[in-house]
Amino acid sequence: MNQSPEVKTLKPIVAPLLGWYGENARVLPWRENTDPYRVWVSEIMLQQTRVETVIPYYNRFLTVLPDIEALAECDEQALLKLWEGLGYYSRVRNLQKAAQVIVQKFGGRFPDEFDDILSLPGIGTYTAGAISSICFEKPIPAVDGNVLRVLSRVLGSEADIALPEVKTKFTELLRQIYPKGHCGDFTQALMELGAMVCLPNGMPQCMVCPLAALCEANRTGRQAELPNKSKKAPRKKEEKTVFLLICGDKIALQKRPEGVLLGGLWEFPNVPGHLTPKQAKEVLAQWNIEAVSVEKGPRKKHIFTHIEWEMTSYLVSCENMPGQFTWVTREELANNLALPSAFQGFKSVLK
Repeated sequence: MNQSPEVKTLKPIVAPLLGWYGENARVLPWRENTDPYRVWVSEIMLQQTRVETVIPYYNRFLTVLPDIEALAECDEQALLKLWEGLGYYSRVRNLQKAAQVIVQKFGGRFPDEFDDILSLPGIGTYTAGAISSICFEKPIPAVDGNVLRVLSRVLGSEADIALPEVKTKFTELLRQIYPKGHCGDFTQALMELGAMVCLPNGMPQCMVCPLAALCEANRTGRQAELPNKSKKAPRKKEEKTVFLLICGDKIALQKRPEGVLLGGLWEFPNVPGHLTPKQAKEVLAQWNIEAVSVEKGPRKKHIFTHIEWEMTSYLVSCENMPGQFTWVTREELANNLALPSAFQGFKSVLK
């Protein structure tokens, strides 16, 4: 079969990349062995989250939930508390759903076929490819933003990496050069190069890159121009007023509705818009709150992928505890209940 020019360009990167990875790979807890449970948990945690942030969470998670069965059986509130601060809580919920599927459908053994892995809740082609290659030595690429950036620069490609068809094409190109017996190392080498050397925003470390002599962007001085990626639509901004309701040693919480951002998670009571003190007192009256004092609290901003919350707050000392809220102690909030990062910044004023 005739090889495409792109495949011929990419084939020579295999040996130097594997050699570089062997000498320079970071020591990370999920690289201690290729147990699929460990690799899977790490890949889910690392979505949208930096390695330095993930490491303590990962170690704690594996200590409390060392295997698939433990994850499948874990109480939901305990699971969410383990995840508190990592954000994107749908990831951990899908992690548990997938563990339950593995127990029920695969007898508790992590499946080793790509299609079976891909069928699990919360697992897309990237994660399925990573597990397949790293854990089972299958020549199945895991193509994320780091890998797309490396390939775009090596090939000198101006294709828009935000387009799904470009990711599909690059995945197929990689599939044709995967080295038998070194699939897992090759996947991790590509990830590592993108994370540590072939950096984004025009800042690649070409002087220490093992592929510098093979890279078209380096040859033509176009590192800052590549990869080509169409801009995302600007984030939608939403204003909120958060109420920090305190009655004795109890604090008011409520659960967000299912099917919305942070659905099913705990939050401090809040309403849309930035309310004046008069408007805030009107809301408290509607909630049947008997307020002893109402003070302005801190302002906070939280950025999600597509939405930005601009939040103001009121600290309210209450004489009563209306039943539409769940009233918890500070200890329960600290030790048992997961509060999304969007609301974490308000906890300091409750002390």
